[in-house]
Amino acid sequence: MVQFAQSKDNQLDDHVDDEIINCLNLDNPKSFFLFAGAGSGKTRSLVMALNDFRAKNHRQLQLKGQRVGVITYTNVACEEISRRLGYDALFVVSTIHTFVWELIKGFDKDIKEWLNNNLTIQINELETQIANGRVGSKIYYDRQNSIEAKKKRIENLINIKRFIYNPNGLNQDKESLSHNEVISIGADFLVSKPLLQKILVQKYPVLLIDESQDTNKNLINAMFSVEEKNSNVFSLGLFGDTMQRIYSDGKVDLGINLPEGWAKPVKKMNHRCPARIIKLINKIRLNIDNQEQRARTDKEQGFVRFFILSTTAEKAKVEKIVTERMSEITGDHQWAGNEADYTTLILEHHMAATRLGFLELFQPLYKVEKLKSGLLDGSLSGLKFFTEIILPVIHANKLGDKLAIAGIVRKYSPLLKIQKHETEQLSQLKNAQEAVNQLLLLWNTEEEPRCIDVLQCVKNLNLFNIPDSLYPFAIRDKSNQSIDDNEQNTENDVLIAWDKSLNAPFSQIITYNSYITGKLNYMTHQGVKGLEFPRVMVIIDDSEARGFLFSYEKLFGAKEKTKADLENEQTGNDTSIDRTRRLFYVTCSRAEKSLAIVAYTNKPEKVKEHVLKEGWFEDSEIEMI
Repeated sequence: MVQFAQSKDNQLDDHVDDEIINCLNLDNPKSFFLFAGAGSGKTRSLVMALNDFRAKNHRQLQLKGQRVGVITYTNVACEEISRRLGYDALFVVSTIHTFVWELIKGFDKDIKEWLNNNLTIQINELETQIANGRVGSKIYYDRQNSIEAKKKRIENLINIKRFIYNPNGLNQDKESLSHNEVISIGADFLVSKPLLQKILVQKYPVLLIDESQDTNKNLINAMFSVEEKNSNVFSLGLFGDTMQRIYSDGKVDLGINLPEGWAKPVKKMNHRCPARIIKLINKIRLNIDNQEQRARTDKEQGFVRFFILSTTAEKAKVEKIVTERMSEITGDHQWAGNEADYTTLILEHHMAATRLGFLELFQPLYKVEKLKSGLLDGSLSGLKFFTEIILPVIHANKLGDKLAIAGIVRKYSPLLKIQKHETEQLSQLKNAQEAVNQLLLLWNTEEEPRCIDVLQCVKNLNLFNIPDSLYPFAIRDKSNQSIDDNEQNTENDVLIAWDKSLNAPFSQIITYNSYITGKLNYMTHQGVKGLEFPRVMVIIDDSEARGFLFSYEKLFGAKEKTKADLENEQTGNDTSIDRTRRLFYVTCSRAEKSLAIVAYTNKPEKVKEHVLKEGWFEDSEIEMI
């Protein structure tokens, strides 16, 4: 009887699946926002609802040529959902970029007009910056070069018959759209073009968006607009948890003040974490939205320890001590020694950039809001130029793989465009080989090349097409390469950010790429979305995080709130403490068995006093090393 009651308790959220299924009714569609916290079984609910929907509506949709749209965040998530749905063509499962591109593809005349207007606005902004800046400075010429490139793109628009886009590619052709442009155009068109709204709802009477808290806010707002005008024939389902919002372009107030008539199901179970860890993450989010999760009755109690260390400590040494202590505390030999198998999570990319050595490349770009998301997920076209073209050439050369180099050049080089005559083609092949050899000579000197050196070498050789974002630097005069500290540095100036970043050694591209593709022994909150690990060590260090956006010292009471924090609190805007709390929640909620939190601070007693006051840890769970 007790066992039955416990089993029933673990099925606490079953009614939520029924609520979602009831919303997906073609005769009486209803939109919904599903609150689904960490480990709640969100994907399971999504798949279960769609399986039920398919059983009831497959024939009807087939006759009308309609499908169900499912948007999720990564290609890995797309594959997982598609697999669970049996790769049924009824369901179009895609990333947001792929989905939006398929929607706007073919609206070439409208895209041309949008680009012309958008580029004109950018040119006007640059001209204003030039007028207010110092004549003759390096950034002055970079801005002029950028204006020239944008004007050339406007002139070229008249020759484009059809635009192209690859959500996983570099998009360097003249006809290509960038990742940001696709999202911006899609959001704009969905609001301003009734025809596109009609196409969307007729093709997809049901559209589900996973990880909706991190979907671009302009696009989410556009989807709300579509739903409002078509609520009698269209169901929009949002799956998410605002506490797990980690990208800055997500909608801040998603799930609050939803339109009248929307369903608001809530999942209360956490099937991943043990009771002790759930108690902690409930405390972390307590003052945000009062959402509380429950643990499974068949889960162990679990372990949490909070280790406070001095900022001057020898980090590799003390972190090894932490793993040994966790092995003793938990009796789990996989925390330390030869059997060690734990996951290290760092709270912020700056920490990874500092520890792994790509800070010069990373930091300038991270400060610019419009570059940040692409930097963090690896999709920034300026960096993809290095990671997807130059880096593979370097690696292939180290392996002596001439065939691989030839393949890269054949795929990306304008030197190998088809020529009219065979003799011209042979000549171009020879030119391409010589250009590759010239590029590789940069690594034959004692001094390591900078990214700017590699970029300008490629441009001078015409070996590969240069992304628009890097073009001003590719054509910069050789005599004017160093950073101009006298120019006023506005944090949102994209050119200044690229200028500083490109002066980083090329080796930082190698490390950045290894990190962003998950090949190194460090993961951040952005990289662990939806993942879970038995043993987790979370490392917190403001000195490494360079916390201009995040501050653990503030979250843990070791540092006072700034004037900006207080003003943001009063106006309801995001504060550094809010952002930090979300990161802390996401990382702590990855642990399936045991969790070690390592906090570096120069005010250990104050940190201990604060976390005890907050009720996050018991005194016996806190250790100072």
